[in-house]
Amino acid sequence: MTEIENNEDNETSTIEATEVNQCFSCGGNTIFDPKTGTLKCPFCGNEKEIERTTANTIENDFLKALEKEDHGWDDEKRVFKCDNCGAETLLDKDKIADFCSFCGSSHISISKHHAGIKPALVVPFQISKEEAVEKFKVWIRKRYFAPTKLKKSYQLSKITGTYLPYWTFDSHTKSTFTVRVGTYYYVMETRTVHEDGKTRQVTEQVRKTRWHMENGRYSEFFDDVLVKASKNVASGLIDKIEPFHMNGLLDYKTEYLSGFLAERYSINLKEGWDDAKAIIDNGISSGIQAQVYGDIVQIVSVQTDYEETTYKHILLPLWISSFLYNNTVYRFLVNGQTGKVSGKSPISAVKIFFLIVSIIAVIGIIFLFSEFN
Repeated sequence: MTEIENNEDNETSTIEATEVNQCFSCGGNTIFDPKTGTLKCPFCGNEKEIERTTANTIENDFLKALEKEDHGWDDEKRVFKCDNCGAETLLDKDKIADFCSFCGSSHISISKHHAGIKPALVVPFQISKEEAVEKFKVWIRKRYFAPTKLKKSYQLSKITGTYLPYWTFDSHTKSTFTVRVGTYYYVMETRTVHEDGKTRQVTEQVRKTRWHMENGRYSEFFDDVLVKASKNVASGLIDKIEPFHMNGLLDYKTEYLSGFLAERYSINLKEGWDDAKAIIDNGISSGIQAQVYGDIVQIVSVQTDYEETTYKHILLPLWISSFLYNNTVYRFLVNGQTGKVSGKSPISAVKIFFLIVSIIAVIGIIFLFSEFN
């Protein structure tokens, strides 16, 4: 241990967390092994089972949490801040950060920020580092529009296992609404048409809409609305590796984080609720439209009370890395639970050119064929 807290309770918690991760055989620091789901010693190979539990289903009161800032994770973690991109990473108190997992910078300093709210649940890594690298290699080989030489000349950076923070929210909603409802009806109408220099009368059925206003009430319980609590990973990349399977959530234990990093949430609880509320409001609008009878339902106004709102802080596994090609860095992510990959890669202008030429040629052939027939 390189640092001990003066507070006796904090000191005990820190020492216990460190002892849990020590190898019972050689005394080395064990790390979580995604393949076996155990704590494994990298020195002697001994493994220690982790009791997997899912008892922590307690929801935390959202309004009470806003009244008093929670520093419950300070007992185990301290915060390191990247001076380059601003990302904040959480490590055990006896560990030192050497580089930023988000931008690769080595300009890391200890932050004065609190670790914040302790997670309730975690999805442990199931994809190992070696598997993540292999899945990236498969992914890069499938980049059809990438330059051909990319597959042999890219330089892969260090790949880092990081737990990304998320919030989940529950809320009982009660809404009053006003909607504009349209109901279709049909009438026969006669109109004049001009064809080949002649005019004639045509009678046909025409659809019209009869509108009226309605007021009503709508109630729905929203369970475990999931929102990202990180600003440091592009949402577009994250969206492409989702979903995470929430049935894999287990009670948070320090053992699952041994050998991995965890990001401190950069979207706080209040901001997380704002994002969740937007998802909930969309759900309410869809529910109202489904509840009201009509061919067209246009929402005019909705007033909603959010009652018994609760939250949980959870961690989801992510492999983060990048590769260098032609002096440009391209970042990619691997879902640490499913192995799904997303990222950015260079595009070959030559391949795009030949694709466009091919499309034009096909269109030309179709046009000529239609002309002769």
